[in-house]
Amino acid sequence: MVEEARATLGAQISHMLRARGVDVIFGIPGVHNVELYRGIEEAGITHVLARHEQGAGFMADGYARASGKPGVAYVITGPGLCNIMTPMGQAFSDSVPVLVISSCLDEVAATRGQLHQMLDQRGAAACVCDWSEEARSAEAAYGLIDRALVEFAARRARPKHIQVPIGVLGSLAPPAPKGPPGWGEAHGVPDAGDMRGIVQDLVQARKPLFIFGGGMAAHGMGGARLVRDLVAESGAAAFMTYAGGGLLTPDDPMSFGCYLGRPESARIIGEADLVIAIGTELSENDLWRDELGHRGTLVRVDIDPEVLADRHRAGITVQADAYLFVKALLDLLEAPQPARWDAGEIAAAKVRFRAEADAERPGIVPLCAALAEVMPEDAMVFSDMTQFAYVAKEVWDMARPNMWHHPTGFGTLGYALPAAIGGAMARRGHPTVCIAGDYGFQYTVQELGAAVEMKLPIPILLWDNGKLKEIEDSMTASQIAPNAVEAVNPDFCKLAEAYGCLSEAPQDVAALQEAVLAAFAADRPTLIRMTPELARG
Repeated sequence: MVEEARATLGAQISHMLRARGVDVIFGIPGVHNVELYRGIEEAGITHVLARHEQGAGFMADGYARASGKPGVAYVITGPGLCNIMTPMGQAFSDSVPVLVISSCLDEVAATRGQLHQMLDQRGAAACVCDWSEEARSAEAAYGLIDRALVEFAARRARPKHIQVPIGVLGSLAPPAPKGPPGWGEAHGVPDAGDMRGIVQDLVQARKPLFIFGGGMAAHGMGGARLVRDLVAESGAAAFMTYAGGGLLTPDDPMSFGCYLGRPESARIIGEADLVIAIGTELSENDLWRDELGHRGTLVRVDIDPEVLADRHRAGITVQADAYLFVKALLDLLEAPQPARWDAGEIAAAKVRFRAEADAERPGIVPLCAALAEVMPEDAMVFSDMTQFAYVAKEVWDMARPNMWHHPTGFGTLGYALPAAIGGAMARRGHPTVCIAGDYGFQYTVQELGAAVEMKLPIPILLWDNGKLKEIEDSMTASQIAPNAVEAVNPDFCKLAEAYGCLSEAPQDVAALQEAVLAAFAADRPTLIRMTPELARG
């Protein structure tokens, strides 16, 4: 830590973050936040220079999802903060721990026309994050940073914003105090009385069913092992949400996979006399319908009490950490129970679901199968809002949880590339993949420069159908003559090469597989252009 009263607060903040375990910061320096950059190199933090604050925010999001640690971004007053608000909204809806630290003007009430001035910068950020506060002293800045970090660990993770006046950032400040005790401890222990009753219901149920979500997947393979043991020993069947993919193995006979959003899943759920939903909001983006479909008892388990009081009106609610709940449930199960669902019927349902996905968006399912054949088991995927990802999230069986990340709730375009950069920075030496559509890719295409600078071997799988195909299909279904859905695209391969990337345009599935494997071994990103013609083979 820097010596007492020999550094500005901006420098001390970087040293404080390093002492709290932050090793990468994403951002863009400017005249208003330059003091934050005084201590970055000295503190031993790697800084990734984004080309746009939106990219910096998505990078911090991807880093957080991949590492399990908070992602941190530095931005300037006014437009810098406005530009990162879209990623903040995405992190809020998907429960991602992102900390945005910005500068702000020293005074705005009596003076107008200042550089980067806004009417209410703090209030604007508060619309898309858990809280937005202004630190007017070093003590306040240190306290707010520790508050954010503790809350990330103690409850549902959502983004926070701290702004510091320019003058305060440049003033001399003492070092931050040591971190609070109990950092990273488990929270949300389930009540023993609740657990005994639920275990009894589970044992006595005729057809029990679990629904596992991202709250469980966030615990990685440790969570997956518990889930797999629980399904095997309880005799229950299970669905996974998109965010819960990989918790169960692709060949588990009691797994309905990630097909919760299929209309027929409502009928299946209605057959269960006990449904236990763990670590999932059961949101519109999980179900694509208003009602879950349950007729029996619904048990909801979540760290967030707001979820427990939603429209699904669960009969039993448990506010607890998903991992601790499943562990307690397993500990209380005295003996393995026989399977209470027909494995053949489950397998047949998954065949129907896969066929439906292929019929809705033809040609993508075979490409997903081909890519899955060559994809390393530890490859982490970041996808964008594109038809390719909509299909892949359902049909691509992941072997591990928390390995596919998608802008599910807020649904932002331009997420995949910068998020993959953040994820790759968190997992140096492990494969990271970007999947984007031709339109959304252009929202943040400039971040190719950051990926090249950091020498990240990311295969960028670009689904190029030359249009907003999902919107065109929606217009057609609504009997609207399609318009404003086609755009002139650049030569994506040449564009990528202009940034210093490699590029490939495979003409068949075998060439696609070879291109992906070569991209993992490269010393820079590789853009791999996929078209509907490739899908038609």
